[in-house]
Amino acid sequence: MIQSGPLSRIMHWLRRDDAEIDVEEVDDMYARATTRIIVGLGNPGQKYAHTRHNAGWMVIDEFASRHNAPAAKKRFHAEITEVTWQGYKVVLAKPQTFMNDSGITVRELLSWYKVSPQDVMLVVDELDIPFGRLRLRPNGSAGGHNGLKSVFRETGSTDFPRLRVGIGRPRHAGGQAIGHVLSTFSTEESPFVPKVVATAADTLEMWLNDGLLATMNAINGVPSLLEEPTGA
Repeated sequence: MIQSGPLSRIMHWLRRDDAEIDVEEVDDMYARATTRIIVGLGNPGQKYAHTRHNAGWMVIDEFASRHNAPAAKKRFHAEITEVTWQGYKVVLAKPQTFMNDSGITVRELLSWYKVSPQDVMLVVDELDIPFGRLRLRPNGSAGGHNGLKSVFRETGSTDFPRLRVGIGRPRHAGGQAIGHVLSTFSTEESPFVPKVVATAADTLEMWLNDGLLATMNAINGVPSLLEEPTGA
């Protein structure tokens, strides 16, 4: 189990259904923290580098690049780097344990930096969201995602905000989920991937600046790039 952080007194709220969460009050209370951690889930190795399952890593790389992050170091079973943003220390992490053991890194980060789950944003791929859409949630179940399952198992908490990057389900009949998440993006999708990744990095900046509620209101429900009218 994780140790109680500075926001432990509100954790019981985040175990309720989404409709019962007072996200505004959560934002106000966690704003006192000085460290934020962003963890992109993925798999190490060149064979996985451009696969759908590594969408979280792609977003971390974009965020690190635009903020001139120093070279990553190997710590906490991950590649770790830090940047400063609006007075916050922002820790960027890419677990190197393979997806199914991602929680080892998250547990160690919580322990080392003495933060609460609400200060950690998980960036993950999501089968049940169309390609190109983003969705931000304050907490909730793993929804079948093995990386999230590992995080919840290792930390004993499901109270992590998570930015879900839509990769869609296989289009052909009988397509297997595991083969889909470990495949590269299609010819139709590939031109849009840089924009999706950049928009996800923008979303992380908004979360750091404006908090969870404002960011959820801004991005949830926005259509994917492939759903927008031509020329929009």
